[in-house]
Amino acid sequence: MVLFHISPCCLLALNTCVSRIASSRKLQVPAFLMRKWHNKTLKLDKTRQDRLYFDSYTDVTIHEEMIADHVRTNTYRMAILRNSESIRGKVVLDVGAGTGVLSIFCVQAGARKVYAVEACSIAEQAVKIVRQNNMEDRIEVIRGTVETADLPEMVEVIVSEWMGYALLHESMLNSVLYARDKWLKPGGIILPSKAELYVSPISDPVVEDRLHFWYTAKDQYGVDMSCMSDFARRCIMNTDITVNSVTVEDVLSHPARFAELDLHTVTVEVLRAVKGEFRCESFGSAAVNAFCVHFTVTFPCPDKPQGLVLSTSPFKPETHWKQAVLYLDAPVDVVQDTVVTGEISMFPSEESARHIFHSSHDSVCTTALL
Repeated sequence: MVLFHISPCCLLALNTCVSRIASSRKLQVPAFLMRKWHNKTLKLDKTRQDRLYFDSYTDVTIHEEMIADHVRTNTYRMAILRNSESIRGKVVLDVGAGTGVLSIFCVQAGARKVYAVEACSIAEQAVKIVRQNNMEDRIEVIRGTVETADLPEMVEVIVSEWMGYALLHESMLNSVLYARDKWLKPGGIILPSKAELYVSPISDPVVEDRLHFWYTAKDQYGVDMSCMSDFARRCIMNTDITVNSVTVEDVLSHPARFAELDLHTVTVEVLRAVKGEFRCESFGSAAVNAFCVHFTVTFPCPDKPQGLVLSTSPFKPETHWKQAVLYLDAPVDVVQDTVVTGEISMFPSEESARHIFHSSHDSVCTTALL
């Protein structure tokens, strides 16, 4: 589980600066609160955490959702087939194989042998799917974690669909890095090979409509319930990571990249604190009430120097990952060319590395230059 930490101004700051060149007069706008994303104090031992995580993949629904995600599944298929020259006759390790569809793509690309490692009981269905596609002589499904799997040989290729919401939610990338360090031959390839994180300010009208709802009760029913607005704000904006589909119309700037991970070189130590600065410029006048985080992963392609990109951007076709939304405690008005800068840190919880978390608050400075 990933925590979002958007830290206080003057330290690891997320400062929202409104800049207009008309004059040099400086106006100090009151500070507002922004949420830090921490884990709940409920502490689970790692074995229990892992069991809960793997059990969540035993139901058909999540696999149906992933396979039905055409952007996700077809991008993996095209990336594997386009790398057929690097896969043909080689040994592949599929980390977190699930139903085994990526393993089958690898055989279609010419792999000599695929070790499909899957920790949850869906591995039993993967065995049936492999058999139904007459590939049992080339795909071996191994039930267990990659950390406990004992492969009979090293591999030339690692493939894995390890990405969670906001990229690092679920912490599965650690297993891919373990497999890389233990089983990948020098010069081997990893699919995908790079991941990038982006952030952009947004104005979420649905939240504002829900907050305004409590002001409408008096006109409808003769009961003033406007005092519920503050309580509603705390409830609606108190989720740790909200996963929503963000529409293009609600995005207030071009996305800014704040982190990049090279899967050939990144270490587990780096994943303990993935962070970076960002700078955005507003498209126009609006009220920023949240930040949208999305990710991309890139596959190497011999016929495409820039690689094949799988994107979860709100500007691209929707995926099952959608986008991660981090709400502000209060909206901030911006105008055309407003500059929004800051730093975001993402790190695993000490209490529960996958799923249990809570939120607390931090203050953020807003300065307007008029």
